[in-house]
Amino acid sequence: MAESTQYCHVMDSPVGALRLTHNHQGLTGIAFHGEASARSGPRRALERSRWRADAGLFAAVICQLQQYFEGKRRSFDLPLAAQGTAFQQSVWRELQRIPYGQTISYGELARRIGKPRACRAVGLANGANPLPIIVPCHRVIGADGSLTGFGGGLPIKRQLLALERSVAMRQGLHTGAAMPLPLYEPAAKPAP
Repeated sequence: MAESTQYCHVMDSPVGALRLTHNHQGLTGIAFHGEASARSGPRRALERSRWRADAGLFAAVICQLQQYFEGKRRSFDLPLAAQGTAFQQSVWRELQRIPYGQTISYGELARRIGKPRACRAVGLANGANPLPIIVPCHRVIGADGSLTGFGGGLPIKRQLLALERSVAMRQGLHTGAAMPLPLYEPAAKPAP
């Protein structure tokens, strides 16, 4: 079976450059500046050789992301074509149900997909999400309310959460978050 062509476009955003990828079915990826190079290798080089630049395919994505960053959009209406296992797909679907401006823990996310003992697997699926922001993996935090891993880095995660909380409060939306906006990162563990 022939590989489908991937289209790409880089857009500027308040959190830095975002590399968008799309195939004939829909949006396949959003990578933060620097994240793409961290995932490089022979397979990625082969994939990149099939990419074609085509800004026109991304007009709706760019428009909706700009609206999100301007505080005018709380959810997205785009064709998505993220590749993942059935378990990952179930986690990613549940991420899309976390209300704008709210956060939940990995444990709560595991409970919501009917796998309460799968917190670590849920964390791995969350980390493998190829569509951050649109599939809002940044809304998942540690059980103690701390910020935990994010592909774009914790400063960007904090920025996205602060944006959503600010907009939600300004618009008078209920922000009865399952957990409050995290204000800290876990302390670094001492070296052995």
